[in-house]
Amino acid sequence: MKNRICVIFTGGTIGSRTLGDTVDLKQEDKSFLIELYNSRYKSDIQFDELRPLNILSENVQPSDLEKMADCVRSVDKDQYDGIIITHGTDTLCFTANLFSQIFCDISIPVVFVSALYPLDDKRSRGVENFASAVTVINEADFGGVFVSFENHGENCKIHLASRLVSASQISGEYYSVLGVHFGEVIDGKFVYNENALNPTFAQLKEKRNRCTAQKLCMDMVTIQAHSLLNFDFYRFNEVKPKAVMVQLYHSGTVCTEGKEANFKNFLAYCKRLGIKVVIAPVDSRARTYGSALGLTESCITAYDISFEMATVKVLLALGSGKDIEEELSKNNFFEKLN
Repeated sequence: MKNRICVIFTGGTIGSRTLGDTVDLKQEDKSFLIELYNSRYKSDIQFDELRPLNILSENVQPSDLEKMADCVRSVDKDQYDGIIITHGTDTLCFTANLFSQIFCDISIPVVFVSALYPLDDKRSRGVENFASAVTVINEADFGGVFVSFENHGENCKIHLASRLVSASQISGEYYSVLGVHFGEVIDGKFVYNENALNPTFAQLKEKRNRCTAQKLCMDMVTIQAHSLLNFDFYRFNEVKPKAVMVQLYHSGTVCTEGKEANFKNFLAYCKRLGIKVVIAPVDSRARTYGSALGLTESCITAYDISFEMATVKVLLALGSGKDIEEELSKNNFFEKLN
């Protein structure tokens, strides 16, 4: 072990301060997070700091994500045990899923760390999340991209970044798809989650091929199925996307009756315009409901991955000039659940 970790700071709540009723970014030359960690845990680890950007994650642009990715690429992996990336919670899920793909073959662990409250708020678990990331890096002898996040009243969970799903409404808590986290940190030790859906340490140590899709494209519309959704309002008369993604209900269904709410009518409209339509998530092992008969044959289907991961794969395919279905079929970093 080199006893050396590279920390990439990007802003977010974990890099903010409380000013009255407002939370906003703080410019700092030396990290308050590392200062708090060292004072609490008395660590002798050398932390090297990089600051490619300082933003609230809800404002992230493709160029910001590219700066973050370039920063990771610039790190000499032979000099470090791992990399920690601090990130805002609002778009943590997207960036984590994205980096799990473009860095699926990385040789050292990369761990994302966030906080629901600024570090000067006693409710913040930012230092604890950081400490758990350090624990994982110290104990891991494999590479990959992970997320360290402690929900209220729980041990800090470690997630495969490729399986992190969007934060729960209002509370902002994070979970892995199907509720299967990779492990957790208990009393300063990493405890692996013995679940059949999780990759083994041996599998994590195996060499993985580099993801050939590395560039993002924003020319996509996402639609979430909900009751009385009127597809007729989605008309692309002025600006036409390259693709439309529709997030289905948990059972792999969407309304296919009536007029305005009928997804099949919308699908026909998109086909007339030459717009690719992607549906997700779909469990390849589940029975098909009558309302969904024929759907998987009439549009592109993302099988056995989260909607969040499907979104990343489609955007990468569009931006990199790759075939969408081919990219969706790949299992770059254990995102496939079947």
